[in-house]
Amino acid sequence: MLIPIHEEMTCEALGAHFSQRALEVILAANRKQDALSGQIGHDEFHFDNNAIERGMAYINEQRGLVIASLLSPGVLSAWVAFGRLIHTVQDFYSHTNYVSLWLDAHDGTPPAPSEIDPVRKDLIESQKLHSGRIYLPLDALYFIPFLRNFSLGLLPKDSHGWMNLDSPKQGVRFEYARAAAIKRTGYEFDILKKILTPEMFTKFTDI
Repeated sequence: MLIPIHEEMTCEALGAHFSQRALEVILAANRKQDALSGQIGHDEFHFDNNAIERGMAYINEQRGLVIASLLSPGVLSAWVAFGRLIHTVQDFYSHTNYVSLWLDAHDGTPPAPSEIDPVRKDLIESQKLHSGRIYLPLDALYFIPFLRNFSLGLLPKDSHGWMNLDSPKQGVRFEYARAAAIKRTGYEFDILKKILTPEMFTKFTDI
């Protein structure tokens, strides 16, 4: 998703759970995943190019780093790891066809975006789950507004350009991706709340 949307979702899901200084570090780490250094050679950061298993492994790795960091004297690296983690889980819903699979599972009138279940195991493990492939240079041209329609005319339907739900411009399914990403961000926070000792959790939230 676009950086401002990542920030909005993160603040909506976590703003009440962290101190301001902790939230600022988490937001900065989340934003950094979309820097050029995080775009090239790091499909697992964004679930691009069907890097489903690698993306899931990356989420688990960052969760482990949060816990390991909180066992050390400092806390900064825990916030950074959590910011990276939630960027990846947020991109899962905008870069894969999870939303489409969830909607397809409902016959008739689709439920409201707020009803989406972000962790349906059968969909996460479905053989039909896939993400957009990056076709360069056409997918790069997609991000240039006056060349977007030109690039879409040439890109395959399995491309990031066609599949992404990164902004409201992608239509109604963006709202489902956004709702799922916010829920999943809170879900990841709740996982850590259950795992961490009370002392580690207080250190993590900085409240």
